[in-house]
Amino acid sequence: MTQVEFPEDQLRERLTPEQFAVTQQAGTEAPFTGEYWDCHDDGTYHCIVCDTALFTSDTKFESGSGWPSFFDTVGDEVVEIHTDTSHGMVREEAVCAHCGAHLGHRFPDGPPPTGQRYCMNSASLRLDLDPPDES
Repeated sequence: MTQVEFPEDQLRERLTPEQFAVTQQAGTEAPFTGEYWDCHDDGTYHCIVCDTALFTSDTKFESGSGWPSFFDTVGDEVVEIHTDTSHGMVREEAVCAHCGAHLGHRFPDGPPPTGQRYCMNSASLRLDLDPPDES
């Protein structure tokens, strides 16, 4: 997928300092502090930078990590996985395939059916709530 690039000055204007640090500088918010770590609302989580749909609340689960965690993405091509060797360890970095924003990391300790845990920073996400059920 061809990645969209946004000028840094526009991103600094549009994003909070924490959102910029997380998405553009591969930062990490403190556990149990992000807006979505304990969120149970139904909806779709989008990239805060480019608005690409990434995850749904149907795949969100309580991991106990203090970050929003998902066992799958909305599609095979929305999240790219890169090797991250920072902080003296080898991890799988999850980035938005559309714009390259750092989202968090993927670990092989999630629940079925995938066994994956996409451990995301709330600062990299925007939740689009599902409309209320009118029945």
